[in-house]
Amino acid sequence: MPLKLSLKPGEKFVLNGAVLTNGDKRASLVIQNKACVLREKDIMQPQDATTPARRIYVPIMMMYLDPDDNDQYYNEFALRMTEFMGAIQNRKVLATCIEISRDVTSGAYYKALISCRKLFDFEQECLSYDPESLQRHAAGY
Repeated sequence: MPLKLSLKPGEKFVLNGAVLTNGDKRASLVIQNKACVLREKDIMQPQDATTPARRIYVPIMMMYLDPDDNDQYYNEFALRMTEFMGAIQNRKVLATCIEISRDVTSGAYYKALISCRKLFDFEQECLSYDPESLQRHAAGY
């Protein structure tokens, strides 16, 4: 099935490893055959992987974009996923981790990336707390 991309002016995307930039007007592209495509919003630089879930995302993204070095990226993915799963107890999130692992194992990297973004939401919920309200709660206020 063809993939239709609607691009904003100046939007970047990766197509089979090549970084392309749309011109100064909106454009649509139709990709007729299988290709590795990531939009600018889905691309994460390694230095931006500052949380455990993001450290899972980057090696999956690299396996998708650079299949020649899959062993290296898979080892990093497996390590980061094992660490993440060892630190959480939420059954729904663990099920998402298993789903991601299955997708990676079967080579469905794009699907794994989409699922991995769900971990970002869980992580944000866990990390976004008000320290003052936590202290008041702990003190019995």
